[in-house]
Amino acid sequence: MNTERLPKEQFAELFRQRTKRLALDVIKFSKQLPKTEEAVIMKRQLLRSATSVAANYRAACRARSSAEFYAKLSIVVEEADESLFWLELLEESGTTSAVSVQALKQEFTEVLSTMAKARKSMSN
Repeated sequence: MNTERLPKEQFAELFRQRTKRLALDVIKFSKQLPKTEEAVIMKRQLLRSATSVAANYRAACRARSSAEFYAKLSIVVEEADESLFWLELLEESGTTSAVSVQALKQEFTEVLSTMAKARKSMSN
């Protein structure tokens, strides 16, 4: 998704949709995970962090101040990174295959990179 030259409002709407779609993709993915105790724990953590990315980006778009926007953006960055961690753990523990998490990891990496850049540009 090339969003570099979009007007701010259009970028925000597209990114809101993108993070929501990503949360839905994680929900669908999680239904395929085994029912072992370890998988259930990692799944719960992944679902929490992935849905938090979408919810906090949405909240950032409604922020009442620059400070509130920055704080919500920071949560988005943190939760996207945590989602990546849980996907890596699911893969490296043998709970799921690298192929099954590849697209999700790529999308979370892009969201993380975009939001980290946006946050950094605010502090310059």
